[in-house]
Amino acid sequence: MENENTFSHPPEGHHLPFPSKDLALLWRIPFPTETEPDKIEFALRERIKELNCLYGLSQLAERNLYSIDDLLQELVNFLPYSWQYPEITCARILFKGKTYTSDKFKMTSWRQSSRIYMYHEAVGECGIFYLEERPPADEGPFLKEERALLDAVAEQISTIVMQISADLELQQTNQQLTLERKALQEANTALRVVLARIEQEKQEIRRDIKTNVEKILMPILSALALQLTPSQKKYVEMLQTNLEEITSPFISQLSLFYHSMTPTEIAICNMIRNGMRTKEIAGMRGYPRPLSTDTGKISDANSKSPTKMLTSRPFWNQTCGEENRK
Repeated sequence: MENENTFSHPPEGHHLPFPSKDLALLWRIPFPTETEPDKIEFALRERIKELNCLYGLSQLAERNLYSIDDLLQELVNFLPYSWQYPEITCARILFKGKTYTSDKFKMTSWRQSSRIYMYHEAVGECGIFYLEERPPADEGPFLKEERALLDAVAEQISTIVMQISADLELQQTNQQLTLERKALQEANTALRVVLARIEQEKQEIRRDIKTNVEKILMPILSALALQLTPSQKKYVEMLQTNLEEITSPFISQLSLFYHSMTPTEIAICNMIRNGMRTKEIAGMRGYPRPLSTDTGKISDANSKSPTKMLTSRPFWNQTCGEENRK
């Protein structure tokens, strides 16, 4: 019992069962019903030419992997040999505004063509022309097998040119990425050179500052200290200490972490860091009475805002202690 879903095509004499209608539609060329030897031989020759056409197209595609122009030009010269009258056949391929023609091409009224599509958009056509009139056949002077062949060629052209276009685009992208990577590597190398030079210049500046302090400023301060009173010498000693540690980040860190402190408070912090006692700081600052160590505040007769935490031991254990460890 035959399956109801089985489709047979074509109906002329030979029935081939297909599991679906879609597969049956692929069988475009029916079996010949001719019984005369000459006609059978003629049909066989035509089928051989059509097979050679499809085989040759695949070979041209492998030969021209990265050139659509070369592929289409070679193909348009190859196609006429696959038609019934190759001696009077010429071909033309239109693709994206370009025209490719075979030798001795001429526009005539005996023609057949098939559209070329890329991504469901028509981008050209493949056409076959006879230079002379020939007896009528299935489609003007053309055979129905030649129509099927031309449609298959147009479909193969679409597939092949899309693959070539994708390969060329990928190749260009890879080249662009290679150039960008090379440029990035060169930029990184140049940046490392610049950073190394900046670090070298910073070290040179530090050495120059240290040399100037030791050779010029320190002798001047030492000579100046001999001319000052003992209370004034404290300022000179503080200045000498700060110059020796001029590259130390203490002051900048203090201003950064305690940015709400006034310049006076920072100056007092620096005095405490240099080991000065409360009485000495009060004397140098001109306070009428010493710092109150009980409340952790500095009472200033000329200022209404007390300075907090400056004499607090935990504060200096954290701030100055960390600096000394560095």
